[in-house]
Amino acid sequence: MEVLEAIETRRSIRKYKSAPVDDKAVQAVLEAGRWAPSWANTQCWRFIVVRDSKTKAAVADTLFRGPGGFENPGITAVNTVPVLIVICAKMGKSGCNPRGEIATEKGDWYMFDTALAVQNMVLAAHSLGLGTVIIGAFDAPAAAAVLGVPEGYSLVTLFPLGVPDEAPKARPRKELSEIVFKDKFGA
Repeated sequence: MEVLEAIETRRSIRKYKSAPVDDKAVQAVLEAGRWAPSWANTQCWRFIVVRDSKTKAAVADTLFRGPGGFENPGITAVNTVPVLIVICAKMGKSGCNPRGEIATEKGDWYMFDTALAVQNMVLAAHSLGLGTVIIGAFDAPAAAAVLGVPEGYSLVTLFPLGVPDEAPKARPRKELSEIVFKDKFGA
């Protein structure tokens, strides 16, 4: 699958088959994350591959639930897939100058760097016929405790990795004329 095709056809998958995902596919997804660009090549990301069903269930319990009994579909997804990938970041590395001082007004750059790695990973998964959904609505400190994430690291996001059991249609996208300006913002 070509890169632009993968970008245009990847969808967030919330329903999965119980089919296994082999180690070779997981390794390919992790490699895609490893090759992402990062601030000064700091590669602040760390990936946790979770296959243990009890650990996945404990992480699923940290996902936010909606009001009025709304069940977050991510909970079922995490409990259904054979693999959960968790992305953490080493704090205070990305976005720093050579003296270790934050270099921009945006602070620690770890969110940007981990997002680049995650985008590579979910596109690689899609190209292999696997589904993902990037999950951010969870109690990160509670999930970090379940997974033994040490101090100095932030648990940023996670995504289930499995064989899709749905084929969602593309959601509407804004036209370029709505989001692109020439020479100055708003022009």
